Amino acid sequence: MAAPTVGFVSLGCPKALTDSELILTQLSAEGYQTSKTFAGADLVIVNTCGFIDDAVQESLNTIGEALAEHGKVIVTGCLGAKSQSDGQNVVKAMHPSVLAVTGPHATQEVMDAVHTHLPKPHDPFIDLVPAAGIKLTPKHYAYLKISEGCNHRCTFCIIPSMRGDLVSRPVGDVLREAQALFESGVKELLVISQDTSAYGVDVRYQMGFHDGRPVKTRTLELVQALAELAEPFSAWVRLHYVYPYPTVDHLIPLMASGRVLPYLDVPFQHSHPDVLKRMQRPASGEKNLERLQLWRELCPQLVVRSTFIAGFPGETEAEFENLLQFLEEAQIDRAGCFAYSAVEGATANAIPGMLPLEVRQERRARFMQVAEKISAQKLQNRIGSTMQVLVDSAKALGKQGGVGRTYSDAPEIDGVVHLLPPEKLSKSYRTGDFIKVRIMQTQGHDLIGLPI
Repeated sequence: MAAPTVGFVSLGCPKALTDSELILTQLSAEGYQTSKTFAGADLVIVNTCGFIDDAVQESLNTIGEALAEHGKVIVTGCLGAKSQSDGQNVVKAMHPSVLAVTGPHATQEVMDAVHTHLPKPHDPFIDLVPAAGIKLTPKHYAYLKISEGCNHRCTFCIIPSMRGDLVSRPVGDVLREAQALFESGVKELLVISQDTSAYGVDVRYQMGFHDGRPVKTRTLELVQALAELAEPFSAWVRLHYVYPYPTVDHLIPLMASGRVLPYLDVPFQHSHPDVLKRMQRPASGEKNLERLQLWRELCPQLVVRSTFIAGFPGETEAEFENLLQFLEEAQIDRAGCFAYSAVEGATANAIPGMLPLEVRQERRARFMQVAEKISAQKLQNRIGSTMQVLVDSAKALGKQGGVGRTYSDAPEIDGVVHLLPPEKLSKSYRTGDFIKVRIMQTQGHDLIGLPI
């Protein structure tokens, strides 16, 4: 008999993506076939996002499409943990016919629901899966989630209410997964969590073990160990969602020495102390410029990307001008900005001084004008330099060009390098290769380079 097929749709952020990977890995381990489409599936799982309104609507629409086309649907993810003001689950209220609803990081609950509505097959040959598990990313890069949840209570965010408080994964488990990923051919490991800097806080940095050696459950020791694992494979390690705590200072020498990519994704959100106080953000806004200056002194090649919110409730024109000044002085390499969105359940909605939507959008536009000017100048400075590029796609083994990324570019977030055909047609490269590229010119947020 053919193995039953489970259609799978994964929405939302990389943290949700890793939840999807865990579920897909378990499905494959138990002998289920999986598919990215609804067609021919015996059952459909939708991993949802419940953060901003557009993401909620996308999730609800996807569930509706799955029900209309198929009928047997299990829902998991952040939206599954969200309730209306009357206490009823948001998903159940809109789509009462779904088979089951769970919150995020609920692999076992999802599998229990699958077993109930689509009993697992029994075939030991199908049960075998790669040690790295099933990945939704290309073979040459992968996300590594080191913790779940968050201890902060930022007033604009509802993620802790859906994903709970910080729970750090055992350091040995994290390093074993990283080892398996490198051995499977992964060339870039993207470390993610809700607050990477806080890794181990919940377990008081207890000692763990990997390969018979003690390793402290703390960001610094974890990153050092990941760098050691990556070195034999010449692989990249990239850090995301790093709050600007003083402890991050100790990571910068690893970047300056080349052991870890000199790239930090730091969610500053704002610069003015009063706005940060209303946001209930951790870390000191007044010292962020000093910290950035120190980091760049220790590691001149450091690239910093960040996200900000314009038009937060109560934000005055002077506070917004402070943000623009910070952006100019901080010289953030890659900056994104959201106009404040009144997410249902966020305590910031009750803060006096909600700004009209047109003001919020206008301030976001002004922010992005400054941010794009800085980014464009940073890219111009790359022209004429030779950089290492990780190839994401290659046409005819690179002989017709391709697309890749430098250390400055995280996948699906930052820019890319459009690769010209090499001068010598005998030269070739494949997806997942590292190649040297001379940067020839810029193209919007991207670069154009010639393999050499």
